[in-house]
Amino acid sequence: MRPYPSSTVRLAKRLRETRQAAAAQSRRTPRLLIATVAALVFAALAWPTVRAHLQAVAVLDLVANKPVPAPLRWLVSGRVTTTDITLPLASGPIRARLYTPVGKPNAPAFIVLHGVHYLGMDEPRLIAFAASMASCGLRVLTPELLAIKDYHVGPASIDSIGDSAAWLAHQNGDRPVGIMGLSFSGSLSLLAAAAPHFRPNIKFVVAIGSEDEMVRVAEYYRTGEDPRPNGSNELLPPHEYGALVLEYENIEEFVPRHDVPALRAVLRAHLYEDPVAEAAAQDHLNPIQAAMAKQLMDTTSPVTRRRLAEVQTRHIEDMAGVSPHGHLGQLTTPVYLLHGADDNIIPAAETQWIGSELPSETLKASLITPVLSHIDMDGASVTLADNLRLVHFFGLILQAAESR
Repeated sequence: MRPYPSSTVRLAKRLRETRQAAAAQSRRTPRLLIATVAALVFAALAWPTVRAHLQAVAVLDLVANKPVPAPLRWLVSGRVTTTDITLPLASGPIRARLYTPVGKPNAPAFIVLHGVHYLGMDEPRLIAFAASMASCGLRVLTPELLAIKDYHVGPASIDSIGDSAAWLAHQNGDRPVGIMGLSFSGSLSLLAAAAPHFRPNIKFVVAIGSEDEMVRVAEYYRTGEDPRPNGSNELLPPHEYGALVLEYENIEEFVPRHDVPALRAVLRAHLYEDPVAEAAAQDHLNPIQAAMAKQLMDTTSPVTRRRLAEVQTRHIEDMAGVSPHGHLGQLTTPVYLLHGADDNIIPAAETQWIGSELPSETLKASLITPVLSHIDMDGASVTLADNLRLVHFFGLILQAAESR
C-alpha cells in the first residue's frame, strides 16, 4: 500500500485539530455563558445596595453643606416638591410638611421627627435632611410635635408620632413606614413602636442621639457621669442646654408663681438662641428676679444642682413615662441606633443601654461615631474609617426605607 502524500497528512491533521478546537470551544461556551449570566445577576442584585450607599455619601455631604462629588450628583438630583399640610390625627391636628419626589407620588414613605428645638419642622438642618432624602426617591413627612417644639418631652408626643405613622401608612397604601427620630424624639418613637396599637404602622425606627432612661440623663446633667451597661462610667462635662430645658419645663418649681412669666421669658429667649430677646427680657426683671435668673443660668452651681435633684425626685414617674427603658424587651420592630461619641446633651452610653435591652433580632445596626456631636456632623479627629462606617449606616437606612 502506498503511503499518503505528506501534504495529505498535514491537511488531515489540520482538519482534526480544527474539529478538536471547535469541540473544546463548544464545551467552553456554556460555561462562559453561565459565568456571564451569573455576573449580570449578581450585579443586578448588588446594585440596590451599592446605590443606597452611594446615595448615603451624597445625602451626608448635602447635610454637612459639602459639595457632592460630581459622579454622585445624579443620585440626588431628583426634583422635590414640598407641601405644608395639617394632619387630622386622632390625637389632634398638627402641622406637617410633605417632601415628594416629582413624578413619584407613590414613592416609599418615611417620617423624620425634629428634636427639642423651637423651630420644630422649620429647623434648617431638618429641612436639608428631609429634602435630601426625598431627592433619593422617598416621600418624607416631617410632623411638628408641639410639645417638643416648646421644650416639653411628654407622653402626648408619643400619640402624635404613632398617629402620624398611621396617617402616612394609609397614604402609603396601608403599608408600614419607617421613622427617624432625632434626640428625644427617637426615644418617643421607640415607645410608639412598642405600643401594640401603633406597631402595625411602623416598619422600622431610627433613633439618633436618643435617651434610654430620662432619670439617668437628668442625673448626668448634675454629675457629668452616665453609667454604661458594662459597669463603667461615661465621664463628660454636660452642656448647659439639658439642665436649662429641665428648668424651663418645670419653671414653676424653681421660682415663685408670680415670677414665672418674667423668668420663663428669659429662659425661652436663651434656649431660642435669641440674644436680643434675652437682653430685652432681662431688662424687665426687678433686682430679685435678676438674681434668680442668674442662679438659673449657672447650671454648675451647687444650689442649682440641688434644685434640679429635687425636681428629678418629684418627677421620677413622669420621666419613666417618656423613657424606653423597660419597654423594649418584646419589641419586634427593627431598630437602628446612631449616637455621637462626644454627645454632651444625651451621652452615648444611652444608646448602649437601648441596644442592651433590645432583642438581638430587633437591633439591626448600632453605631457610636466621632463624626457626630449631638445631632450635628461636627465631630473632631475623624478618620476615613469613621466616615465609611457612617456611610454604611445610612446606606442601610436608605435600603430599609426604599424596600417595599
